[in-house]
Amino acid sequence: MRKIIVINNPQKWVIDIPGVEVIAPRTYLEDENYAKLKGARVFNLCYDYAYQTRGYYVSLLAEARGQKVIPSVKKILDLKSQAIVKLLSDVQDALIQKTLRHIRSKEFVLSVYFGRNVSSQYDKLAKELYKLFQVPFLRARFTFDGKKWEIQSVRTIPFKEIPEHHLDYMDRYAKEYFSQKRYDQARTGKYKYDLAILVNPDEKSPPSNKKAISLFVEAAEKAGCYVELISKDDFHRIGEFDALFIRETTSVNHHTYKIARRAQSEGLAVIDSPESILKCANKVYLAEILQLARIHTPKTIIIHTENVKGVEHQLGFPCVLKLPDSSFSQGVVKVETPEQMREKVKEMMKVSDLLIAQEFLPTDYDWRVGVLNNQVIFVCRYYMARNHWQIYNWQSDKKREVSGGFDILEPDDAPSSVKATALKATRLIGNGLYGVDIKEVKGKAFVIEINDNPNIDAGVEDLLLKEKLYQMVIEHLINSIEE
Repeated sequence: MRKIIVINNPQKWVIDIPGVEVIAPRTYLEDENYAKLKGARVFNLCYDYAYQTRGYYVSLLAEARGQKVIPSVKKILDLKSQAIVKLLSDVQDALIQKTLRHIRSKEFVLSVYFGRNVSSQYDKLAKELYKLFQVPFLRARFTFDGKKWEIQSVRTIPFKEIPEHHLDYMDRYAKEYFSQKRYDQARTGKYKYDLAILVNPDEKSPPSNKKAISLFVEAAEKAGCYVELISKDDFHRIGEFDALFIRETTSVNHHTYKIARRAQSEGLAVIDSPESILKCANKVYLAEILQLARIHTPKTIIIHTENVKGVEHQLGFPCVLKLPDSSFSQGVVKVETPEQMREKVKEMMKVSDLLIAQEFLPTDYDWRVGVLNNQVIFVCRYYMARNHWQIYNWQSDKKREVSGGFDILEPDDAPSSVKATALKATRLIGNGLYGVDIKEVKGKAFVIEINDNPNIDAGVEDLLLKEKLYQMVIEHLINSIEE
């Protein structure tokens, strides 16, 4: 992917950065070769980003051309809004107070170059300001009202106004910034798109094991993508990529949703989309839309404080209680008696005002149907954990008994009712990657839940398709980028 720095006087940019070309705004705006570039990454270092200036139009046209640009027009407009500046600065209020507490004057100006400051004591604050505003050269003005420090303004620094004694620092910070792994010269022209895969190395039960992640990386690289495994700490860098693939267990009140939302707002192709996370993560929502679509589910009641009495008479025992955002069998309990139900409901309502109660449908296994872009891509049978009623038994002290066994079937060999029900259910959510858990009772398919972040583990879901399964997911992401 071509890397382009746009700056008013290219001849004054004396920093030699391999693989990065430096041009003037006029060249970028008028040369049709740059207009036709696909997948270029533009670093807009123009003097001024004010409305209808050349600096403004560089970012505006870069976005219109489908190129990635820093700063984006949205970030430029954020800088102009005092309300947004105040709102964003409040996010880092504690850091601002801690960093500036030793300053005796009533005003302080902080210069930020590629997320760095010339004084190491202000480096962390400089980095956080860059995360918030994502502008290469920033000048933040703080004032002290006698009680606390507040940001009064954040402005861009024209290259020509960088003090002489800061230039050596800026030179070093620029080289460090562009020499990050993502900008190395070896990638020039080799990759068409940049893909971020969000993982959490410390997660106990991630949706993909390490081998599967390596196979996703391999498939993406073969398809012309540069791939980087990222963590929640890379939130501020999401706009540097073309697509985001989340391989960490998702939740709404969680960094996975925030990162997905940020990626979508930056124009990335995203799996899992924030809409999918919102819809699938909450079982109250799922229960409602499945019922309205007349899709079979176990008999379901949404419990709240006013209707909790008498639920046992409607469902009988045993029955199942679920927290709305439960996943991987956690936050799900089976109750056998009215006393158990009252105890568990009271305990779970400390976490959520609404709960799900469902009739218990005992089966030897659950179907899991993998769906991508409204197509079935795999079908598994997950058997119940030993001496347990779920496919996961997190209370087991024996590792081999935490989960049951599995079978994987050719989609054509799976019951048509199971596949049809899964497809009908996922169409209510979107066209991304989903896993539908289904119980089959007397030939009838009952949807238990829809997962926006389904397991794809090497040695399990990929047993039949092998590498092709990973290729299909990557191809869907690439098609989403191009669309």
